[in-house]
Amino acid sequence: MAGLSFCGNNVTKNAYSVDTGMLNNGCFVDALNLVPHVFLLFITFPILFIGWGSQSSKVQIHHNTWLHFPGHNLRWILTFTLLFVHVCEIAEGIMDTNHLHLFMPAFMGFIAATTSVVYYHNIETSNFPKLLLALFIYWVLAFITKSIKLWKFAEYGVGVLHLRFCITALLVVLYGLLMAVEINVIRVRRYVFFANPQKVKPPEDLQDLGVRFLQPFVNLLSKATYWWMNPLIIGAHKRPIELKKIGKLPIAMRALTNYLKLKDAYEDQRVSGGGSDRKAPSIWRSMYRAFGRPILLSSTFRYLADLLGFAGPLCIYGIVEHLNKKPVKEGSVYFMSSNELLQNTSVLAVLLFLALVLQRTFLQASYYVTIETGINLRGAMIYNKILRLSTSNMSMGEMTLGQINNLVAIETNQLMWFLFLCPNLWAMPVQIVMGVILLYYLLGTSALIGASVIVLLAPVQYLIATKLADTQKSTLDQSTERLKKTTEILKGIKLLKLYAWENIFCDSVEDTRGKELTSLRTFALYTSMSSETHTHLRSLHLHVYLIPLYPVQVNGGFFTWGSNLSTLSDINICIPTGQLTMIVGQVGCGKSSLLLAMLGEMQTLSGKFCCTSNKINKLDSQHIVVILVQLFHKNRYSVGYATQKSWLLNATVEDNITFGSPFNKQRYKTVIDACSLQPDVDLLPFGDQTEIGERGINLSGGQRQRICVARALYQNTNIVFLDDPFSALDIHLSDHLMQEGILKFLQDDKRTVVLVTHKLQYLIHADWIIAMKDGSVLREGTLKDIQTHDVELYEHWKTLMNRQDQELEKGGVIEGLITALERKTLRRAFYSREAKNQEEEEEEEDDNMSTTTSRRSKIPWRVCWQYLSSGGFLMVFLMVFSINGTANGDAGLPDSYYVPVFIILCGAGIALCLITSLTVEFLGLSAATNLHHNLLNKIIHAPIRFFDVTPLGQILNRFSADTNIIDQHIPPTLESLTRSTLLCLSAIGVIAFVTPSFLIALIPLAVSFYFIQKYFRVASKDLQDLDDSTQLPLLCHFSETAEGLTTIRAFRHESRFKQKMLELTDTNNTAYLFLSAANRWLEVRTDYLGAVIVLTAAVASIWSSGKSLPSSMVGLGLTYALTVTNYLNWVVRNLADLEVQMAAVKKVNSFLSTESENYEGSMEIKIQDLGKSSLSLAFFNMVDVFEGRIIIDGIDICKLPLQTLRSRLSIILQDPVLFSGSIRFNLDPERTCTDDRLWEALEIAQLKNMVKALSGGLDAVVTEGGENFSVGQRQLFCLARAFVRKSSILIMDEATASIDMATENVLQKVVMTAFADRTVVTIAHRVHTILEADLVIVMKRGNILEMDKPETLLENEDGMFASFVRADM
Repeated sequence: MAGLSFCGNNVTKNAYSVDTGMLNNGCFVDALNLVPHVFLLFITFPILFIGWGSQSSKVQIHHNTWLHFPGHNLRWILTFTLLFVHVCEIAEGIMDTNHLHLFMPAFMGFIAATTSVVYYHNIETSNFPKLLLALFIYWVLAFITKSIKLWKFAEYGVGVLHLRFCITALLVVLYGLLMAVEINVIRVRRYVFFANPQKVKPPEDLQDLGVRFLQPFVNLLSKATYWWMNPLIIGAHKRPIELKKIGKLPIAMRALTNYLKLKDAYEDQRVSGGGSDRKAPSIWRSMYRAFGRPILLSSTFRYLADLLGFAGPLCIYGIVEHLNKKPVKEGSVYFMSSNELLQNTSVLAVLLFLALVLQRTFLQASYYVTIETGINLRGAMIYNKILRLSTSNMSMGEMTLGQINNLVAIETNQLMWFLFLCPNLWAMPVQIVMGVILLYYLLGTSALIGASVIVLLAPVQYLIATKLADTQKSTLDQSTERLKKTTEILKGIKLLKLYAWENIFCDSVEDTRGKELTSLRTFALYTSMSSETHTHLRSLHLHVYLIPLYPVQVNGGFFTWGSNLSTLSDINICIPTGQLTMIVGQVGCGKSSLLLAMLGEMQTLSGKFCCTSNKINKLDSQHIVVILVQLFHKNRYSVGYATQKSWLLNATVEDNITFGSPFNKQRYKTVIDACSLQPDVDLLPFGDQTEIGERGINLSGGQRQRICVARALYQNTNIVFLDDPFSALDIHLSDHLMQEGILKFLQDDKRTVVLVTHKLQYLIHADWIIAMKDGSVLREGTLKDIQTHDVELYEHWKTLMNRQDQELEKGGVIEGLITALERKTLRRAFYSREAKNQEEEEEEEDDNMSTTTSRRSKIPWRVCWQYLSSGGFLMVFLMVFSINGTANGDAGLPDSYYVPVFIILCGAGIALCLITSLTVEFLGLSAATNLHHNLLNKIIHAPIRFFDVTPLGQILNRFSADTNIIDQHIPPTLESLTRSTLLCLSAIGVIAFVTPSFLIALIPLAVSFYFIQKYFRVASKDLQDLDDSTQLPLLCHFSETAEGLTTIRAFRHESRFKQKMLELTDTNNTAYLFLSAANRWLEVRTDYLGAVIVLTAAVASIWSSGKSLPSSMVGLGLTYALTVTNYLNWVVRNLADLEVQMAAVKKVNSFLSTESENYEGSMEIKIQDLGKSSLSLAFFNMVDVFEGRIIIDGIDICKLPLQTLRSRLSIILQDPVLFSGSIRFNLDPERTCTDDRLWEALEIAQLKNMVKALSGGLDAVVTEGGENFSVGQRQLFCLARAFVRKSSILIMDEATASIDMATENVLQKVVMTAFADRTVVTIAHRVHTILEADLVIVMKRGNILEMDKPETLLENEDGMFASFVRADM
């Protein structure tokens, strides 16, 4: 019986003979080759397993990672190549099972090579290079022994035609290169043979405890397999991934680093361009210079992956071709050729497996590198842009806040995905050419027919891609327009409800939504027809302007908001240092614009700015010269600025007031008291540590304005600009702020104060007065100068001053009428929100850790069912039927006998694919239509208290991000998930049908797949949530920065806001990078699992080939096995994506349960404990307390439908609200009035002349929020809107708060005339404006104190009203 021995059993040929010399015995030479491997194993095993780390470096590395030695990546590549060559050597030697010496040394070499890389890994971990000496000795010994073997092969005439010679030669080269790598480490690190070893510390990132993203620092194997992500992903199943767990980004990936890299590349172009006629630097070229290397690396990986992709079909072809052929052996030791090895089916099966593993590794590496580069580019592009945006662009409507947010939220992501798809541009042609060549080799001229079809279809594909791009652009435009309208509705929801215009504006949104859905349907149709997606890239355009100015004197200044027409003309002013300057004038005369011009926010057409040293700089349309005024030792480069439209940060009250300045307790308390904020702060749950702003407590207009003024006062600046700080304050607060804040706090500190105001009674305190009219300076000087030189103007002011000044005397009596109500509203808003938050917290506390973990690992089937039911059951049935048909249709039989059947099945598969795609898309659009329609109607008809306790940003998120997910993400994900699942099952079914034994191996593979997807889905959801939650603060910060540009630049806090933006960008990029790495972690593992499935199927097929299994069936099974890899990837990815995306449906559904505003005949209203404004809302059924009745014309208003009631009333609110569109639309959204009626209303509101002067007249453009008009002009437009309505009852709620006294007097007279036959309810603090009223109601703290005719009330000398009038005399 023949046994297995080292040199074989052929004794007659003297296998063990050394008569001709030991080196001439092949078996001895092979035994000699065992020596280096045994040496390495004996040396390294004790070191690896006995605690060698006791002598490790003192440098403590907090991560389980290491310092890379020189040649790190090359060593890993060479070692992997060495392992592959050893596998080939084993395969070649194992053909003769009687000769152990032919494959035993190779097997030991494989083990030694594996040990070497493990050993090296541990040495790097401890940073102890002296132990590398063992590896150096091993490489030298292995190189010598292999060289001897190669020399003997050559001596005996074994050459390159023999596989064994080629393998030995490769091993010699590899051992030589590894020996050279080791010598290089000795040369650089000097750890042996040198007196002074080099001491190297780990990278700075690894010494930072906060850096947790380790992809750049781990070894090549961990990089390729994302092994370092294992603890994070497995740990996520036990405890959710939190922000602190993912830490910070490495320095090289931070936004600042990448911005500087991009900026340097841009500046290099500028410098290298040279000459006066040089072209402007190209941003694309700068991007290539800054990020070109990783893009080229990614492209290289992609090319290698594509080339390896052809190895699979070739290996399957070889297996089918040589399935039943047996190799012929000659002699005892047989030297086979390379072709013979590649004709062995077992070898081909292993090569197929290795090719798949390598191909998917390169492909995932390509994906990761492009995504990382895209994220770095995104961080570089976001940085530093918004703070250099021109204010005129926004005020003139050239760029809205929505568009700016769009740049950050969408456009920069588009740029990132453009880089991701870039390799496709040059990889696809290579794939097509190689595919055609391969098909021609296999099929002959038939392949050329297929190639001609590709060529003929190319123009069609191009046309479809172009249409896709146009349709996608149209969809984006319509989506932006819809979101813009929705934002305006939510901001003006109170006005819409009071005017019963909900349905008008709702229809406008629905109309835009219809156009958006039409574009989406067209896009779905083109997508279904095309196999490739064309990505549309929109460019980023942000205009850059210089920093603010600090003038003392302006001569001949002409300023504009972006057109050649000057808004301010011939400005000649002087601002005295250290004194109080007041700017006064009627509504729309340019007071606020003058402040902004001095801050450098307007574009300067011409003029001169002079500083204290009398140095003159000429200004033209190209440049703005920066003048720095040297004033004492304070922050001479900044201006304390309080805007007319209050702007708050999403931060605490304290942070809003200190605004980045050091906290000074005494100064802070003084400012709080000067602005009368202490009572308001006391009401807040956490005092001045309570967060306010969009995401915080709702504050009234007066409270917000006082915080903004407190910010300007607190800053230690020499110059303070206050733009109408009294407009939202009552007389008592205004007087207190003037006396304590401006005259005492600022003037005592000798600060230069510029105050814009309508309160003329304060002119007596001004050191300098600038009177403006129609965009020009009417008069400037002291009050005494104006009294002397312009008597008419002074007398006009004196009349108005007397009326205003008398209001101060009664201020103590009416103090509670505003401030108490503001604080009551604040308390009510807080407790409403607190109750809501408490309910949410209680729901969360009900779930313990195990319940939470269980819930996180389950798929939200109920939400999926809600989504599908929204799309309609018919569509669901069609989707399942067509996808099932597709899965069955793909399983055609590739036999020439069944060609007609195969053609029919292919045609049916194509048709069903089209039907499936269209069905799923239209199912998704149907669901999206219904969900958006229901959401819009629920929100717009929600009671007003809903908007008091729900942040605007949260509501907008439902209409923007969540709607976008429902519209464009869920349908393709749902289709891909269903299709990939069924196709994966059908492919496994085909394999099992061909080789039933495959089912045995399928069990452990299925278990592995289950755990991979289980861990990944939980971690992916957590990381997706982190990505979303970190993107929201970035967008909010970007949005609030855009809104507060003038304030930020005036205070010179650009650097602070840049730093905050950098931090938020890096935080979001960290979450996104971890999410991307997690996706790669999944895909690598499912790819490798797919490769194992292919190997298993191949082995099962080869093993079954002896049982009369046709080779064609083997080919069919292996072909389907190749597709399983992709299907497995998409099943898990789509499942995880769908789970995350369904959260959008859940959020929308949560809003659908909001109660609708409906008081029709339900209860009665009791007027108690309501303020004046609340009383006005009671007429519209918009209060929360229901008891008592309000009767109008004998009708109980509670029994009237809300639409009917509100359409019969008109109200003018204190806060003006305008919508984007035209003046005509703002006056008459219902489009029922004639032009004459509109002009009449404008004339009553003192706006006729101004509107006539505008281009377009009634059709003149109103930008978002009416920003192209002053606040006073906006309030006058709201007056005109009420006049147009001509309701029987008009309520004026402090409608003239932002209007100068002269204009208010004219309006009062006109209103008394125009509304002589109607009921006018006026809510006012100024008693002289209501003396001619028919009935007066005196209220205090929500209760009616007096009510009668004015003359009757005056008869009661002790009455409250009589005291008001006496104070007004």
